[in-house]
Amino acid sequence: MNGMDLDTVVARLLADEAVVYPTSTLPGLGARPTLQGLDAVFALKARDDRKPVSLAVRNLQQAEALVHIPGMAHALVEAFPPGSLSLILPAREAQDARLGGQAIAVRCVVHPIALALVDAVGPITATSANVSGEVPALDTEVCAHQLGLPRDAAAPGLCPGGPGSTFLLLEERAGASEVSVIRAGAVPELDVMAWVTSRRA
Repeated sequence: MNGMDLDTVVARLLADEAVVYPTSTLPGLGARPTLQGLDAVFALKARDDRKPVSLAVRNLQQAEALVHIPGMAHALVEAFPPGSLSLILPAREAQDARLGGQAIAVRCVVHPIALALVDAVGPITATSANVSGEVPALDTEVCAHQLGLPRDAAAPGLCPGGPGSTFLLLEERAGASEVSVIRAGAVPELDVMAWVTSRRA
């Protein structure tokens, strides 16, 4: 994609409007995690306000202003394929309930366009680009059209599909990190728990 196209998408994000962008699995629906940005994403998806969305970041450090990051989080992200995990981490301050309130899910993206966007504007929402309950298309421009967004709201890209990221809840208890699988996806639950057990051995 050329720089001009990306400039338009970045400008929409900076205006707290929603965009569709490619990821290593399914197209993402992105907006900055502001009141206006979340309003746009939830309206387009017709999503229940009680179902929070996750945030796309370049790396865990980019999320440090929003969440506490236990030491195990870095090791977890490095132990599994890039982009395959979303870590639910304790918020530094209570956030909009649509981000999870006291806990926020963070996914380190790997697609070069997704990386360019979070580099330009900071964390953006990482929910799938579809109306809730419908199967998302793999082409970002098709997703944008289905959501009623203009073509320039899509960073062009064809995604490979496959299962979404595996959601893990990380909690600190008695000085130790506890890991719970909330939703299995690209990484099976057994693989996660085997890794956790090996860390304790």
